[in-house]
Amino acid sequence: MRSRRTDALTAAGVLAGIVGGTYGGLSSSGSPERPLDTFGLALITVASLALAFRRSAPTQAGAITVACVVAYYAGRYPGIFAAAPALMSIYTAASLGRRRLAIWLAVAMGVGVYGLIALSDVDPAPDGGFTLLSGWLVATVILGETTRSRRAYLDEVERRAVEAERTREEAALRRADEERLWIAQELHDTLTHNISVINVQASVAMHLLDRDPGLSREALAVIKESGREAMRELRASLGVLRQSDPDGPEAGLDRLPRLVARAEAVGLPVKVLVVGERGELAPDVDRAAYRIAQEAFTNVLRHAGPASITLTTEYRPETIVLRVEDDGESSAEVTRYGMGLIGMRERAVAAGGSLTAGPHPQGGFAVRAELPLAGRP
Repeated sequence: MRSRRTDALTAAGVLAGIVGGTYGGLSSSGSPERPLDTFGLALITVASLALAFRRSAPTQAGAITVACVVAYYAGRYPGIFAAAPALMSIYTAASLGRRRLAIWLAVAMGVGVYGLIALSDVDPAPDGGFTLLSGWLVATVILGETTRSRRAYLDEVERRAVEAERTREEAALRRADEERLWIAQELHDTLTHNISVINVQASVAMHLLDRDPGLSREALAVIKESGREAMRELRASLGVLRQSDPDGPEAGLDRLPRLVARAEAVGLPVKVLVVGERGELAPDVDRAAYRIAQEAFTNVLRHAGPASITLTTEYRPETIVLRVEDDGESSAEVTRYGMGLIGMRERAVAAGGSLTAGPHPQGGFAVRAELPLAGRP
């Protein structure tokens, strides 16, 4: 609506300018001219008013303006201002990407006007306006093409800016989701293991409180240590989130001996096997391997009943293979729906590796994780 109003105002302004310039004798075509009469004024009016539709109907508007201009100069009417509507139609067609239409209109106008000059008995004056007509036609097409290219460039810049903003928002949402998942995994792995240990030892302490105060005291000591360990790991996780303690204790395979000691303290015999020589581990791989082992130990503690654990760490040239196997009771419900297993798989995949878990052929349950030493590429 706004563009149509602008085109209508432009048409009225062009009409006023042509009429004023022509009656004022401000220009000359260089050919023999006669005074402007009603028919000549009608041609100027129709050509000017057609500009109101130069963007909505560029073909029709261009044909009308060119035809009126050729008819105007065929009648030997004065001035060169009458060519303005046709030039504006040619410019508009080029700026809208209608290059072929603009060229055809320019050719039609040039052939028409110069054909009239060729058929005239009198040669045009050297300083007349017609001598510059061909240059104006070429310049109009080029200016329209330049405008179109500039507009397309600005539209592309704007589109890319919008796309970049949308991409930034999506990236921020994705990072937020990843951070929430990381927080959930850290809290799950940290708290579930220690709470499971505390629960087992509290049951032992209550059972032996009257019969064997010494063993009850040992169970309470393990509860105290597990609570302290849970607080330490929770504090480390929150410190990372706050970015206030980047050098704080980080979960990694170096803490496996402490994990084994806590498992043995609650009555789970653990056999530790190390195959190969440890290479340099990426921090995320080191953390993922420890968390997987920790969650596997937690599952044994919670679901396997009386059992022993075999923890195997195998270092290969490019990968590390971690296996946690027990000889207790395996639960199909845990295998299919356990959140701990889901978290372990997510950690392995996030580090660029893989994880399998399920009942062992000889009984018990087995977790196997294979992670690249360098992490996800």
